[in-house]
Parts: sequence; C-alpha cells; structure tokens
Amino acid sequence: MNDSIVKRNISVEFVNKEAVADQEIEIVERKGLGHPDSLCDGIADAVSVALCKEYERRCGIILHHNTDKVQLIAGRSCPDYGGGEVISPICILLGGRATGDYGGEEIAVDTVAIKAAKEYLKKAVRNLEVESQVVVESRLGKGSSDLLTVFGNDKKSVPVANDTSFGVAHAPFSETESIAFNAEKKVMAEYLNKAEAIGEDMKVMALRVKSNISLTVGDAFVSRYVDDYEHYGEVKRNLKEFVSGVAETYTDKKVTTHVNLGDSPESVYITVTGTSAEMGDDGATGRGNRCSGLITPNRPISMEAAAGKNPVNHTGKIYNLLANEIAKEVADTVEGVREVDIKLLSQIGRRIDDPAVASAQIITNSDVNNAAVEKKVERIIDDWLANVTVITDMVIRGELKTF
Repeated sequence: MNDSIVKRNISVEFVNKEAVADQEIEIVERKGLGHPDSLCDGIADAVSVALCKEYERRCGIILHHNTDKVQLIAGRSCPDYGGGEVISPICILLGGRATGDYGGEEIAVDTVAIKAAKEYLKKAVRNLEVESQVVVESRLGKGSSDLLTVFGNDKKSVPVANDTSFGVAHAPFSETESIAFNAEKKVMAEYLNKAEAIGEDMKVMALRVKSNISLTVGDAFVSRYVDDYEHYGEVKRNLKEFVSGVAETYTDKKVTTHVNLGDSPESVYITVTGTSAEMGDDGATGRGNRCSGLITPNRPISMEAAAGKNPVNHTGKIYNLLANEIAKEVADTVEGVREVDIKLLSQIGRRIDDPAVASAQIITNSDVNNAAVEKKVERIIDDWLANVTVITDMVIRGELKTF
C-alpha cells in the first residue's frame, strides 16, 4: 500500500476546558536517572538497543523482543561520613522476551543483555562499583509464537502493531513542569561534576498552589564526600541554591525549595554510591517517569511501561514516543495553540502508520482561526504517521528517551 493513499482516522477537537496553568493546584514529579525505577527503565532500554544492534549485525534485521520486565532488588549498605561500604549487592533481574535463534543459529541474548545492563549502570551512577556491588541475572524467555508472526521480518514494509495499546502526550510544558524536568537535568549536566557529594538518585516533586511553587528535592548524597553533619548542611544549602536558580529561569512566581526534608542530626540521607538502590529502595520498569520525562497527574497519562519494548512494532513504546514528537511540533509551530493533548490508539495486526484513531485535543488562544489550526495539525499528525518508522531509528541512535 502506498502511504500517499492511506486515509487515516485523524481527529482534531477544540476543547473548552481550563488550561493546566490556570488550575489552582498542579503536581509534577520527576524521578532522576539514579532512582531505582529509572535505573530499571534505563537498563530495559539499553538491553533492547543492544539486542537491536546484535540482531542487525548477525541477521540483517531486528528480531522480536521485549525487555520491559526489569526488576531491581535493593542491597544493603552502611554509609558513614567520609566513607561507608556496601554490605550486600544490588540484584537486578532482566526479564522479558527475546528471540534466541535465527536460521538455525543460536544468538547469545543473555550475554548481550547482561553486558548492556552493566555498561548502562557504569555510565548512570558514577560511584557504583558495578562488578562488585551489583549482581545482574538474565532470564529472557522466548517470544510468544503468535507475536513472532505479527512481528514480521521485512525491513521495507511498515510493521503491524503487536499490541492494542495507546500513546499519550501533551505540550507545551507548564512552568511547573519545566522546573521539575530541568532542575534534575541541569543538576546532572551542570552541577554534578562541581559537587562530588551529589548523587544521581535525585527526585523532584513540584507543587503549585495558585501562584506559589514548592519544590521538594531528595538527593542521595555520597557519604565519602561528606565530612560531617555541618558539611552535610553546606552541601544541602548549595544544592538548594542551584535548584532555586534553575527554577527562577522558568517562572516569575514565588518558588520555595526544600532539600532532604527528612533529615535530623541522627539521620541524614547519605549513601555509599549515590543511589538508594543500595539500601532498601527496590525498583521496576514502568513505575517512573512517562515518555515526557515527568509524572503529571494534571494531564492525560499512559501507564504503559514503554522502556524496553521493542522499537519496531510495539506501539506501547512507539506511540508514546510518537505522541510526544507530534505534540511538541504542534505546540512549537502552530500559531494560537495554547495546549495540545495527543492520543494514538493501535489495533493488534493493524499497520502502525494507520492507527485506530489519532486524536488531538486543543486549547487555543482567543481570536484564532480554528479551521487553519485544524488543517495544520492534521498535516503534522499525518506526516509523522506516514514516517512512523523513523521512531525506530531514533530510538536505536539514542535520540529519544522513554523516561
């Protein structure tokens, strides 16, 4: 079938509802890259990408797999000012499905998966000694026979969906969302190397009540770089100042920042490695951020565990990533759009470029030509769907994140 003659079920609706920025209460959360749930998401995606590359190298095509069932069982540690040690290692179980043979030749999927998981952890948590402080076990099973047939093996044709699922996204970010997202991002990109005591396990919870924003930040400080309780307080103050500075670049509203609120002189948030996974906080794929990088209860949201699902025909991954790209382009390029929610629904066995429905719900500014907006939004959705397979390539190149 030629893409140019596909008549897609695209719906553009102008909704009369209160924009998130106008609501009295807004809650936004971001779990940082070192949070146990985020570690599971990152490992799941790293294993999937590694399998994609191995399949292409060995077979010339990407074979069926879904590595979206990673579980993290926390270890035990004894952090102390100026030192500390991990007593029992973190245990990570790689679950899911992966094709282990092709043309009569066996593929070492478990070996590939374990290597990818360890390499990801080494990059994600700088003070984690992966070889001695983490145990990684792979239990990847073989895919269901019916889903293997749905997957197909023709690189040139548009894949058909191997699940009936939906993807959801919104744009643009509100001020509160921008603060929650960028506070953690900028700490990791700009502040981490200037402050050795900062750990990668950082969570930001943002609450806006009318025009007042409160940020509650939790960060797993690294004990070897914290001399004593007074020094700990200094590290907290410096992190608070940096986060508050980031927040002020996104809003003129009053922002109050709190860091590690549960502290007392007898108990502070220090870890040996910089992640709470070492000392009692378990993790699982799909329990953290959505594909927007945030958890946003004020918005339409999908509970899909997108991380680790194959990027070829699993719409639980593809449509959530695609919805985000569509929403961002609509918000950035279509004049008069104040908010847009994108929802894409697949049907198992139906081509992924032709969803059961592609819905855009839009809040516009006043004095907008709705007909012109509708036409532009329809074109953006249709163009992205016609080229939906670029999402696969973007995932494998590391250009899109599911968390």
